[in-house]
Amino acid sequence: MDSLLNLLGGLLLVAGASFLFLGGLGLVRMPDVFNRIQAGTKATTLGTLLGLAGFACLRPEWGLKLLLIGLVTLFTNPISSQVLARAAHRTRVEMTLNTTVDRLAEDTGEEA
Repeated sequence: MDSLLNLLGGLLLVAGASFLFLGGLGLVRMPDVFNRIQAGTKATTLGTLLGLAGFACLRPEWGLKLLLIGLVTLFTNPISSQVLARAAHRTRVEMTLNTTVDRLAEDTGEEA
């Protein structure tokens, strides 16, 4: 049973590290700030949660603390992403030329 938890924990850590790497790569590769925020937030949130789950498998006595860290991450990452995107939109940061629809501008009655 212990070796199964170690194997599962290792796999979860590798998956979490992969998502964290892909999130960092998305920050470099995406064309505008809005896409970068999206890539950075979603991938790193999943990567962090997978990493915490891997640590919980390797150290079951830390389970409650890791669960609380995961909950805080799960609530704060999307909220901070949304606040950053709205601030960038309000300061009229340029969108990529491929962006054809601006739903926030439509909802607030602003001109795109």
